[in-house]
Amino acid sequence: MGENPLYVKYHDEEWGVPVYKDNKIFQFLVLESAQAGLSWLTILKKRQNYKKAFANFDVKKVAKFNARDFKRLMADAGIVRNKLKITAAINNAQRFLEVKKEFGTFSKYMWGFVGGKVIKHKIKTLKDYPVKIKEAEDWAKDLKKRGFRFLGATICYAHMQAVGMVNDHAVNCFKYVK
Repeated sequence: MGENPLYVKYHDEEWGVPVYKDNKIFQFLVLESAQAGLSWLTILKKRQNYKKAFANFDVKKVAKFNARDFKRLMADAGIVRNKLKITAAINNAQRFLEVKKEFGTFSKYMWGFVGGKVIKHKIKTLKDYPVKIKEAEDWAKDLKKRGFRFLGATICYAHMQAVGMVNDHAVNCFKYVK
């Protein structure tokens, strides 16, 4: 994942570890959508700023963000100041709560797209990594139907990797699980 210590720490401690807590899932959804078109390292460097700017990723608080909050976020140099991404984060918080109400937890809904089980790939080289998988495409379609924004199949797949729905550690990585 890179030589940067922040990258290494993220890989070794978080990436690919199954996540079931809704607040952590929401955090990754915000960060993954913010990352679109940028490097993940850029977002990792801004993660603490996102945490502060987005009310510690409290989905209920973010869902209530208003025009004043939007202006505050657009002026915050510590995050990616992209109008569409910020608007999407607020919108997605509202949609997240709707899904949570329907399924009990967002986690239950999300993990349903992989049948509640981790998909295990056998990645040997960088060229073996797919850009997206069918499960991510299906989930992205459903999210879109539900009104989510900035979460297409590629971003959904990256999210699935990050939260451990997919084990994409290379077979020679110490984090690979058979």
